[in-house]
Amino acid sequence: MNKKPKRPCGYPLCPELTEGSYCQVHQQQTVRQYDRQAREPKFVAFYKSSAWLSTRQAALNRDNHLCQHCLKEQQLRPAAMVHHIQEVRKAWELRLQLDNLVSLCDACHNKIHGNA
Repeated sequence: MNKKPKRPCGYPLCPELTEGSYCQVHQQQTVRQYDRQAREPKFVAFYKSSAWLSTRQAALNRDNHLCQHCLKEQQLRPAAMVHHIQEVRKAWELRLQLDNLVSLCDACHNKIHGNA
């Protein structure tokens, strides 16, 4: 059987070659970050709250349901995500502020978070 060729780590600017998505260092870091944010009850509750869902909808409506990064490049793509410019973990008080939110397509959101 032929092994798949190694490819660059998916973490931005990491030169390591790996068989998976991330090198060993960044795989552990990615898992830790996911565990801290996605599984922390405070954040899970926030993203399910009616306050967030209505604020998210307001941001999408404000941006006409279009990805704002693509729009700057004169491309029209529907927004699937509402991104916090300042992370919720670091700026909890800004979590529901419309001026801290931007509508993005999946691809642009993944680029920002280094998952592209």
